[in-house]
This record gives sequence, C-alpha cells and structure tokens, in this order.
Amino acid sequence: MTTPLPDRVSRWLAWLAGAVILFGCAVPITIDVAMRYFVGRSAVESFEISGYGLAVCIGLGMAHTVTTKAQIRVDFIAARFPFPIRAACDLLAASALALVAAALAWFTWGTLQQSWSMDARSMSRLRIPLYIPQGLWWLGLLWFACVAVLAPVQAVIRLMRGDRAGFEAAVGSADLNAEIDEAVSAAESRP
Repeated sequence: MTTPLPDRVSRWLAWLAGAVILFGCAVPITIDVAMRYFVGRSAVESFEISGYGLAVCIGLGMAHTVTTKAQIRVDFIAARFPFPIRAACDLLAASALALVAAALAWFTWGTLQQSWSMDARSMSRLRIPLYIPQGLWWLGLLWFACVAVLAPVQAVIRLMRGDRAGFEAAVGSADLNAEIDEAVSAAESRP
C-alpha cells in the first residue's frame, strides 16, 4: 500500500524541521559559545536565530503529528464506548483540532502581512526582515491546517461509505496494542 501524499509531505517537513533544529539552532549556538570562550564576545546572534529556528520547526512538524496520530489524547474512557459514540468523540476532537489549526494559520498570515507591509526587522545587529522567519513559520502552519482539515473530511467520507477501518485510520485513536506490536517488531528487526 502506498503512503498518501499528505503523510509523505508531512514526514518530509518533519525531517526538514529536525534539520532546522540541528543546523539552524545548534550550529550558531556552538559558534557563539566557542567565540565567547576564545574571544570574549559573541559572533552571531544565536539566541535570535535559534528562536526563529524553533518557531519554524514547530510549524513544519505539526502536520506530522496529525498524520501519525501522535497528538496527546486522553481516551481510556472513550475506548470503552460503542463505536457510534466513540466515532462522534473522534470526529469532534478532529474537528476541534482542525479549527485550531485553521485559526493559527489565519492569524499567523495576518502577522506576516503586517510585518511585510511595515518592512519590520529584528532589533538585533542582524536586522533580519521578520517576514522571512514568519513566512516559513506560516507555511508550516498552513500545511498543518490543510492536513488537520482534511482528516475529519476524509473520516466523514469513509464513514458514509461504511468504511469503519478507514474512519479509524483517519481520526480514530491509535490502538495501544498496535503501537506495542509495532514497537516490538521494530526492536526485533534491529541487528
């Protein structure tokens, strides 16, 4: 079975987010620490750069959380409900997440537009145009909103077709036993 496009793009963006954290944050911080030790002053604005890197990383990684169902859910009670009630709870949770994701993307766009129109720049020596990190942050949040909105829509379509397994795959809780089996098989496959 092939992996759906939103899952592949979200995984790629999550890997990109990891690279942003490693290189966009760790490298400038390392250079800054070394320069302070040897020269006595900072060479780069590592605090500013790592702050931007962290925001971009969060934006890029959030959609992967939706596609892997890694968001925090308290479903020990809901798991015991009959399917119709559990499906309603799952659909409500997915719709609430989609609403929050859409609101984040919407308001981030407003911030980005304002920074662009004002030609706002950071107050550090770097004078970075704020629309650059905000634009990258917004792109991640926009993708998060698209994936989060797509999940309940796909779930409803699958439910209307009578595809209960497809519904569970789209918005259902991750099955604890399936997660344990997956972890065991991954551990057994290691050399």
